[in-house]
Amino acid sequence: MEKKSILILGTASHVGKSSVVTAICRILSRNYRVAPFKAQNMSLNSWITRDGKEIGIAQAIQAKAAGAEPTADMNPVLLKPKGDCVSQVIVLGEPYADKSAGQYYDSIAEMNAVLEGALERLCKEYDIIVMEGAGGAAEINLYERDIVNVGTARLTQAPIILVGDIERGGVFASLYGTIELLPDDVRKNVKGLIINKFRGDLEILKPGLKQLEELTGIAVLGVLPYFKLHIPSEDSVSLGDKEDTKNEKEIEIAVIRLPRISNFTDFEPLEGLARIRYVDLDEELGTPDAIMIPGTKNTVNDLLDLKASGMAEKIQAFKGKIPIFGICGGYQMLGKTIFDSGVENGVEAEFEGLGLLDVGTKFGAYEKKTIQITKKVNAYGPILAPIDGEEIKGYEIHMGITDSCRNVFGDDGSIDGEGLVIGTYLHGLFDNKNIRDALMQYLYKKKGLEFRPEDVMTENDAYEELANVVERNLDMKKIYEIIGI
Repeated sequence: MEKKSILILGTASHVGKSSVVTAICRILSRNYRVAPFKAQNMSLNSWITRDGKEIGIAQAIQAKAAGAEPTADMNPVLLKPKGDCVSQVIVLGEPYADKSAGQYYDSIAEMNAVLEGALERLCKEYDIIVMEGAGGAAEINLYERDIVNVGTARLTQAPIILVGDIERGGVFASLYGTIELLPDDVRKNVKGLIINKFRGDLEILKPGLKQLEELTGIAVLGVLPYFKLHIPSEDSVSLGDKEDTKNEKEIEIAVIRLPRISNFTDFEPLEGLARIRYVDLDEELGTPDAIMIPGTKNTVNDLLDLKASGMAEKIQAFKGKIPIFGICGGYQMLGKTIFDSGVENGVEAEFEGLGLLDVGTKFGAYEKKTIQITKKVNAYGPILAPIDGEEIKGYEIHMGITDSCRNVFGDDGSIDGEGLVIGTYLHGLFDNKNIRDALMQYLYKKKGLEFRPEDVMTENDAYEELANVVERNLDMKKIYEIIGI
């Protein structure tokens, strides 16, 4: 069949573009070979492909929903903000350079060539490409430098569906305004509108939908209800949605919200089993049952902030009392020292860590380890002893090398003498049911409670759930027509 594509744009960030793309990928994959595509992604949460390439986690999710193997071509350019208007630029899954916004835009012609090549390769392998924009489509100051919204629209001439978020208000104005501000050659390809995250009475909304169609001449394809997604979050904007005031679980896990936090999706599998509280550095730590220190885009700077805020001392006070986990950058912070040759902070220096693990980390070169791995648990201490020798899976994304004399997962990570402080480079650690259950069994038993392992929704179930919601609430026949199938 002739290659088909569709481009999902949004009126702003966090309006639901990624979830709509995920659902459409799932639905279309029942009859076609489907691949997602996002020319440029700016995300704190990334994923490692089978061949060791780093892409935005959203495109990995979308690919898996489509039954496709995630590849770097699905997200040829990934920007990982490091602070001070500087981002690490990942091109076709490999670290390219740290650049300011101005420096990055100076290389936009080169990036355009990269995404054209990626699209060509995808089109040779798949029947339909479901493409996603980034942020708001009507960034009028960026039109000549934009490769992900207007740039992708112009390159592909794909039909466009525009998504707006009603939860934050102003959805009619944002949809109408975005359409009016799009360049003429892009606006003509907008074929449908979607309103997302609706909580009210649809009958009351319908007159507005009719007026919007009359004003724009573009069909409203449907209204999606607000519901809890069971797929990993794409970016830090989602952290604002993680309000656990209604969670009545008796176990509380504190996740330290580092200023440069990344891959906080590591802790989402625990959300159904415990009350997860993200703690800012200037907040009270309280009396949690466990502490998690997540990954970061700059270990040294976040370590310095952790100390300056007093949060480091609060964490250290819990040593030997409750489990303390550090993943990736959090693992590096748990050690005694971090030597930076200038890769992290621009200046050669050695920094004192939290001293909770007998390890040291060295940043020697601008090189990143990216790999999917399977390891065996080295049982030590009260948490991991029940799963001695069992396999776990995960993926590594990090700079720096950490020396450990007491590895905890195969040749990875470290654990203290009491078995309560655990550090590892493995992202996706708690996706492993044996690790989840081992931790929760320990925490529940310590409080004199009975832990009953709950069924956590599988990825496949989550994709089906999302696809079913979209199919029930959108005019899928019209979407098929827009795509040309």
